[in-house]
Amino acid sequence: MADQLDLHGSFHVYDTTLRDGAQQEGLNLTVADKLVIARQLDGLGVGYIEGGWPGANPKDTEFFARAREELKLQNAQLAAFGATRRAGMKAADDPLVAALRDSGASVVTLVAKSHDRHVELALRTTLEENLAMVRDTVTHLREEGQTVFLDAEHFFDGYRDNRAYALEVLRTAYDAGAQVIALCDTNGGMLPTRVADVVNDVVQSTGVRVGIHCHNDTGCAVANTLAAVDAGATHVQGTINGYGERTGNADLVSVVANLELKLDRKVLPDGLLKDATRIAHAVAEVTNVPPASRQPYVGTSAFAHKAGLHASAIKVDPNLYQHLDPVGVGNDMRLLVSDMAGRASIELKGRELGFELDPELVKRVTARVKDLEARGYTFEAADASFELLLAEELEGARPSYFEVESWRVITETRPGEEAISEATVKLRAAGERFVVTGEGNGPVNALDHALRTAIGQAWPEVAKFELIDYKVRILDQGHGTDAITRVLIETSDGESSWVTVGVGANVIEASWGALVDGLTFGLRRHGA
Repeated sequence: MADQLDLHGSFHVYDTTLRDGAQQEGLNLTVADKLVIARQLDGLGVGYIEGGWPGANPKDTEFFARAREELKLQNAQLAAFGATRRAGMKAADDPLVAALRDSGASVVTLVAKSHDRHVELALRTTLEENLAMVRDTVTHLREEGQTVFLDAEHFFDGYRDNRAYALEVLRTAYDAGAQVIALCDTNGGMLPTRVADVVNDVVQSTGVRVGIHCHNDTGCAVANTLAAVDAGATHVQGTINGYGERTGNADLVSVVANLELKLDRKVLPDGLLKDATRIAHAVAEVTNVPPASRQPYVGTSAFAHKAGLHASAIKVDPNLYQHLDPVGVGNDMRLLVSDMAGRASIELKGRELGFELDPELVKRVTARVKDLEARGYTFEAADASFELLLAEELEGARPSYFEVESWRVITETRPGEEAISEATVKLRAAGERFVVTGEGNGPVNALDHALRTAIGQAWPEVAKFELIDYKVRILDQGHGTDAITRVLIETSDGESSWVTVGVGANVIEASWGALVDGLTFGLRRHGA
């Protein structure tokens, strides 16, 4: 067919986050969430966004109805997912096929059985009827004016058990008008060399346009996808951040970054890959699934360097310990300050934060960091506390906007009632003395409330600050309730956030230190 031939000259990046990715355990998307994510994916420049299964899922039916009015895509086409008609009836009479037809999506992706055992045991029909179901459904939707892709489910397992039948399913769909046949490693059990062999055989034996859809059960989803492309696939499917059931799908950002930056294949519109980190993190905010810090390319640790040896080399040439410039995916190099840090790490980290440090100061700060970390502090994730430490060494005194006289906290509980904590803070700020009591659902919450209220009377900027994350770690295991405790607190002003660290003989003391640093840093940032 002419339109099939025309499509051979392009490369498809197909995102299935809103359908296959949404099957991840603990991931529940509203229709509004899906619309927001679709806009982000469009901003990445993917060619196709699979919105869900209209007709089979009320939420997905609503999504496609709202998308007609609310979703204005610049780069992507919306695809509706569904199955071939049921056995023993015509495609034109199948209500689920009708939902695909009426979805408003210009592209329909049909899932079809390509494994003979699945046809007979799961569909409970004959191999001949399965071929008829594929042929009839593809033909019907093509006649209705929709582009059709086919996901050949369990293809690699079916190919292993009955190559001839698996290939016949592909030929049947392609001859009926399906423009792409995606080979699905549905169980995620394949390895790259085997994928390459099978895809090469399919391309040579059938002449169909081949796509690839991989799950990550062997940890090889991205590698399997790249192997398929190397063997002739021109359509890749995946999900943002690798979302998906079990161990997830191929991470689409890793796939396209490898194709563009390692294999020099342009698969996204010019310049859009540089938004990958921002988009991956923005989608994570919507899904409420924290992004993996060690995620390739876009993770916060993807270009983080801790060892002093690395920092010394990076000072000469950043590329000596990085496989590429992180700017290409919108990420940034980070230098971690830790007890492993050498002087080069401190010098570079100081420069990153806007400080020029002389050799003597670098030596002093390095020694102090090592001493503090030996006592339980960590500055890897607490850049704000490290910046306060640097400022103290440079200016001769720690930045201070208030002077604490004392603080205390008590927790009271009564039978049948929830415990209530009450904190009292006495401090001086802007020439005045403040004594404030605050309540909370825990001692740290009460302290935070009292401290913020007291300081806010002198520094109104504090009203913008909000504690958004709180992490506790017991440092000397085996000591039980008298163990040294480390607390990391993340504070936000609504536009950005910063992390501070506190260490103490108990969790309240450690929390107090992190709270004070968090408010001090926020006031410093706001020019108080």
